[in-house]
Amino acid sequence: MFRLTLPAGLPLPLVVSACLLNWVAGCAKKTPVEELSTSQSGVEIIDQAITTRQSDWPAWRGPNGDGVAPDQPLRTTWSQSDGIAWQSNVPGRGHSSPIIVGDQVIVATALEDQQKQSVVSYDKHDGSERWQTVIHEGGFPSPRSIHKKGTNANSTVSSDGERLFAAMLNSDKIFVTALDLDGQQLWQQEAGAFNPKFGYAPSPLIYKSLVVIAADNQGGGYLAAFDRTSGTPAWRTARGNVSSYSSPSIGTIDGRDQLLISGCDTVSSYDPSTGELLWETPCIAEATCGTVVIAGDRLLASGGYPDKETVCLSGSGERLWSNQVKLYEPSLVADNGLVFAVTDGGIAYCWSLEDGEQMWRKRLGGNFSGSPVVCNDHVYVANLSGECFVFNAADSYELIAKNSLGDDCYASPAIGDSHLFFRVGVGSGANRRESLVCIAAPE
Repeated sequence: MFRLTLPAGLPLPLVVSACLLNWVAGCAKKTPVEELSTSQSGVEIIDQAITTRQSDWPAWRGPNGDGVAPDQPLRTTWSQSDGIAWQSNVPGRGHSSPIIVGDQVIVATALEDQQKQSVVSYDKHDGSERWQTVIHEGGFPSPRSIHKKGTNANSTVSSDGERLFAAMLNSDKIFVTALDLDGQQLWQQEAGAFNPKFGYAPSPLIYKSLVVIAADNQGGGYLAAFDRTSGTPAWRTARGNVSSYSSPSIGTIDGRDQLLISGCDTVSSYDPSTGELLWETPCIAEATCGTVVIAGDRLLASGGYPDKETVCLSGSGERLWSNQVKLYEPSLVADNGLVFAVTDGGIAYCWSLEDGEQMWRKRLGGNFSGSPVVCNDHVYVANLSGECFVFNAADSYELIAKNSLGDDCYASPAIGDSHLFFRVGVGSGANRRESLVCIAAPE
């Protein structure tokens, strides 16, 4: 028999609500994470070549994972009648941002009615579809397990210049799939079980001979790494029973390679070769979406839910400065000693990287999910109404332009060979469709 013991001193409605919430949380499906060490897997981590080009945008947040593009001629203004090189239909729906590999622009997408998760390639020069590969058919999670703003293709594809790597939630598990640049499947591996609260979002990243994914979830979160040539699991590390949505980042800071991720009420650092925890600093929030940014010898992160904080840490996790501004979905970007942020609610900030001093604050207008990028000392960021703001990456605010893209924009842009690439929505409701838009190089 089920017996409910009531806490003393609380009104009955609050007691019942609290007990039901605790009961539901306790009944969330837990799957113990089967940890794996490199000594157990026998996978050797080597300095395998990454053959991407300087003009590529090969992963989430670009070549360095920080949203900063190499300086190059780039348009700041455009319209439907001027400055658009091409526009191509994207089947289905997804928030996967475009990547650029050689002469291809690549996105992941999901066809909800057919329950297909796919990777699609377009010719970078004219927008024609090169190929489309179905990764999964069937096995979609319940719509109740996907956020109303989310999709079944939130994760951005990554590339090492020879292969493409996609991470997707299907059949209550996370799968990592490798394709060659012609769309042929090379391997597919199960990373682990996944109990979604609002779906799956993190993007895979490349480190030496590994591809690494994050999978924080209420059933049992983990980080996992695979040999990128064979797909053999190399290591897996448990992270607790918390649903969070941030992608990991990797860089050399404080004299060592570190894999960094926010969420679970911490910023945590791991050895990317082994998955072993190096340090963790309590901060930010339980659930975050943004990616930790490495800026010189400092780390930047923001979030989330239910708490709100933006924090700057040293390479060993020491708190250097913080404030109470929250970026839940968008990530930060840093350039030339300044930190730029655009909140979900459309307020842009600039802080000093050195001490966190607020240089300026400006309401842009609209709501934001995509993350800003920087090129030529300009910040580019699009809102959920399909407007792209371009402003100076400087310690005083100056709007350069506000450009129309479509009717909505959830994804972040890619930059390469003086072109900008955006994934946008056109129309609304049952008539909504998605497009890939290429902004032409300046004349």
